[in-house]
Amino acid sequence: MSAGTRLPGAPAPMYTWEGAGGVMIAGDAWGDPNGPLVILQHGGGQTRHAWKGAGETLGAAGYHAVAFDARGHGDSDWAPDGTYGQDIMVQDLKAVVAQLDGRRPVLVGASMGGGVSLVAIGEDHIDCTALVLVDIGPRLEPEGAAKIQEFMSQAPDGFETLEDVAAAIGNYQPHRTRPRNLDGLAKNVRLGADGRYHWHWDPKFRLGRRDLKEREARLSACSANVKVPALLVRGGLSDVLSEEGAQAFLDLCPHAEYVNVSGAAHMVAGDRNDIFSTSVIDFLGRMVPVDGEPVQPPHEVHPHHEGPTGDIVDIP
Repeated sequence: MSAGTRLPGAPAPMYTWEGAGGVMIAGDAWGDPNGPLVILQHGGGQTRHAWKGAGETLGAAGYHAVAFDARGHGDSDWAPDGTYGQDIMVQDLKAVVAQLDGRRPVLVGASMGGGVSLVAIGEDHIDCTALVLVDIGPRLEPEGAAKIQEFMSQAPDGFETLEDVAAAIGNYQPHRTRPRNLDGLAKNVRLGADGRYHWHWDPKFRLGRRDLKEREARLSACSANVKVPALLVRGGLSDVLSEEGAQAFLDLCPHAEYVNVSGAAHMVAGDRNDIFSTSVIDFLGRMVPVDGEPVQPPHEVHPHHEGPTGDIVDIP
């Protein structure tokens, strides 16, 4: 089942893989298949398309970047039993990695995808070379998390026009300039049998139990168990991950590096893909080089220093 028909202009997935329980997972890939594998996992309510710019940049740098739609999102199947959440998505991730020759990947996860990555690494489900978390940590700001839920819950009966879709996205992301050309919205919605535009995700995805205290405890334990090189990228305008929340993660994972992108909100790669991609390429170039072996994280924490662009603060 899906939200409806893919709109003209919305790219079809380049690849499909079988996820947990036979759920079809749709994805795209960039770069040399023999390069270091980098798995890009999007946030709740997003799709693989959120990573297109970063994926192309990683591919051009010699990495094999793979982004896929989480179950219940985009072009991936909806779960027949309505089962979503970190545990089943970790199983999907394991299945995709196994079908990519089982190579040790770098995990890059934004928001929901970052939580899945943390569980996958922190509970030893997947043997990885490095971790990149994008505006996510064990401690979330309740108001910011609530805004995401409110955004995803609006218009349960769909939108009449793409202009209505654009207005809804613009209200959630007021810091962005609203696009004059609405063709890009084709990736965000599907045309239903009722002739209305519906979000691409399964409505049941929003119905799962979300206990933030339980989530924080689990992800805190996972963060303390990260033994690979790690990078946390925070949007300086984010209302989901505060500076205090970022520092709480760094206390748990003291070898992690930190980049604060001052001009970005929660969806960092979409807001400032230039800085985001540069930061990730710099990190991977040192920790998972294209022409070398992955390195182990340092045992000491280095002092803070300003990053090369002036827009970021990098703590290596």
